[in-house]
Amino acid sequence: MSAQEIRNYTMNFGPQHPAAHGVLRLVLEMDGETVVKADPHIGLLHRATEKLAESKPFNQSIGYMDRLDYVSMMCNEHGYVRAIENLLGIEAPIRAQYIRTMFDEITRILNHLMWIGSNALDLGAMAVFLYAFREREELMDCYEAVSGARMHATYYRPGGVYRDLPSKMPQYNESRWHKGADLKRLNQWREGSMLDFLDAFTDDFPSKVDEYENLLTNNRIWKQRTVDIGIISPEKAQAWGMTGPMLRGSGIEWDLRKKQPYAAYADMDFDIPVGVHGDCYDRYLVRVEEMRQSNRIIKQCVKWLRENPGPVMLSNFKVSPPSREAMKNDMEALIHHFKLFTEGYGVPAGETYAAVEAPKGEFGVYLISDGANKPFRLKVRAPSFVHLSSMDDIVAGHMLPDVVAMIGTYDVVFGEVDR
Repeated sequence: MSAQEIRNYTMNFGPQHPAAHGVLRLVLEMDGETVVKADPHIGLLHRATEKLAESKPFNQSIGYMDRLDYVSMMCNEHGYVRAIENLLGIEAPIRAQYIRTMFDEITRILNHLMWIGSNALDLGAMAVFLYAFREREELMDCYEAVSGARMHATYYRPGGVYRDLPSKMPQYNESRWHKGADLKRLNQWREGSMLDFLDAFTDDFPSKVDEYENLLTNNRIWKQRTVDIGIISPEKAQAWGMTGPMLRGSGIEWDLRKKQPYAAYADMDFDIPVGVHGDCYDRYLVRVEEMRQSNRIIKQCVKWLRENPGPVMLSNFKVSPPSREAMKNDMEALIHHFKLFTEGYGVPAGETYAAVEAPKGEFGVYLISDGANKPFRLKVRAPSFVHLSSMDDIVAGHMLPDVVAMIGTYDVVFGEVDR
């Protein structure tokens, strides 16, 4: 036995560790405080999402997509409904495409707010978490207003979206916590429609991002924990199949919204932020700038949606339910309604892959249909799973506390890892 083998010891990092953002178990081989090898153990949150989706009609699995990366809900839905639309040979109306684009970017901000708050908390900065959730609550109200759910919206549909944007936002009621001037301030943005609310939010949000940056960007302790930690070269990022901020943080300007535009992204004016050194600090800067760019896109979508009313769902009765009015007067429409929501619809035989630029990277759905009313095979390409596989290669040689910083910068959500 060599002297090196005598010195090394193995320790469990998790599976209950609060830095893991889910149920991750890392088996670390340590040389003192230095990591020699990291072996990620996954599968502790396994839910068989792909197999469950193969047992249900297409529309009944949209809600499963929300529960994969449960911080990037509508982006997951988007990848799935695009795959179905590819096989059906249909395309959502232009207004629905703009609504999808707007909500994809709302979702990106929601994801990055959760990330900046939880990552800062992992590394000892508590206040940022409270600041980030202040804005997160405002955007969660938009989810609730269009779908009735604050997280698992099931709002996108093959052929469009569930319904048009509401003309009124929910308001806070007077309570022991909210009264008088405070209540008036909270409801100030909520007097009009959702588009009015988002106009006010997008005007205000850049100043809130400035607040996060004031707390972190030049903070000496934050930089000591993130600068030159977890450096990923462009070559290594590509070799590991990284996408999203993990790839762009290493200086590679790859973004599906620009390179393979979908929905209304071809008409949007925005920039792709990239890093220089490929360390945790660069990935932080990339995500902060992405929030600012998402804000720009939302503002453009709001302007277009104000000026262009229209349908948000195809009038294709294979995938679209009849109106409530039609069901009251037409027995055939009523039968179609029940058939659509119980049996669903058949999708032509074939296979397709549809991907979207989700907040964590490329979220893709590979779908095979045999002509039935449910997928023959469904496979999800989840960015968190791909990124986590590089853990051993990245953290080897770092100190134990740097493992926490690295897990944080991966922005891992285990719903899509243990799918």
